[in-house]
Amino acid sequence: MAAIIFANCAVLDGTQPQRREDHHVLVEGAHIREVSDRPIRSEGAETIDLDGRTLMPGLIDAHVHALAVDAALARLGERPLTIVAFEAAKVLEGMLARGFTTVRDAGGADGGLAEAVATGLVRGPRLFPSGLALSQTGGHGDLRPRTRSVTSCACCEYGAGLGRIADGVDECRRAARDELRKGATQLKIMASGGVASPYDPIWNLQYSEDEVRAIVEEARAWHTYVLAHAYTPEAIRRSIDFGVRSIEHANLIDRATAEHVAGADAFVVPTLVTYDALHRFGKQFGIAAESLAKLDEVRTEGLKSLEVLQSAGVRIGFGTDLLGPMHRYQAREFVIRAEAMTPYDIICSATVVNAELLNRAGELGVVAPGARADLIAVDGNPLADIGLLDGQGEHLALIMKAGEFYKRP
Repeated sequence: MAAIIFANCAVLDGTQPQRREDHHVLVEGAHIREVSDRPIRSEGAETIDLDGRTLMPGLIDAHVHALAVDAALARLGERPLTIVAFEAAKVLEGMLARGFTTVRDAGGADGGLAEAVATGLVRGPRLFPSGLALSQTGGHGDLRPRTRSVTSCACCEYGAGLGRIADGVDECRRAARDELRKGATQLKIMASGGVASPYDPIWNLQYSEDEVRAIVEEARAWHTYVLAHAYTPEAIRRSIDFGVRSIEHANLIDRATAEHVAGADAFVVPTLVTYDALHRFGKQFGIAAESLAKLDEVRTEGLKSLEVLQSAGVRIGFGTDLLGPMHRYQAREFVIRAEAMTPYDIICSATVVNAELLNRAGELGVVAPGARADLIAVDGNPLADIGLLDGQGEHLALIMKAGEFYKRP
């Protein structure tokens, strides 16, 4: 079992609001064995002097779409699945280079892609796939043009995509079971209108109570949970009431609804950078005019939602939700959030909070004995300059996932 000592580092994770200076960390195999404020001795261990750099847990992004290799999602179905899979591998490789050692895919990726990462076929972050997101006909996951007829014929399924259509309790149960069968570690539903789907208004409520409860029941039978795309207070509240554990986006949330979410001990995963990127580059990358027209309804409310969520005591996760060439702006989420959150709170979101969301508290998101050896070393202090986590990993001297180096000092 390989052993490595990281000496002379400043440890920073979401457990303490300051760096722990002059620390030393022993990694054995895939796990952290010891964290100490004194030099560590271990026979046969390689010692790497980090010279005061900040040693952090690998970052966690709880809302990605690895298969969204084209910003115009409706075009994915026209691409061969093999090409999409190879392009998704490049997307994941870029995420790992930015210091994200774990990601939760919020629609599109299946157990096969997660296995490809786990076995080393794809160089990328540990992947928690949601499978295909479940959408009602005409919902946020229904990207068919209005000229195409509605069909439930299995032989009409084609190409890649991020979602599947399921209507009625029986269909929803079957779809949920099928995605879990294919390796989904949690399930995603569309509970309101969205930006990328051109025909459903943002305020549109999607899925009935019985349908949502059926999906939640199937997830719980697998000891997992449901996340819901939802923007408005009404969509968020009913999702929580029906058993959903994680709300995605929530740009239009109000204080009363935020308190309701906090009271249910649920999570909210804002994704502010995707609206920034769509505003700047959406037209260039082929986003439909109808979608761009809806963008301003939610974009300008993003920072305000962070303030509302914090004041209500909601557990705030870290997500990005980027599409196509815009994946490169993933780490810009840190900088955008800094307008409404402290660097420490942002780091908490991308480490310990997301680990709790993934049901991996103590295993991911911390620098502690027994945790996975997912580690990054930053040139500087992110508490003083959160921008050190932005970019393509230029300020990261070290990236390690499960004890394996992907970048060395």
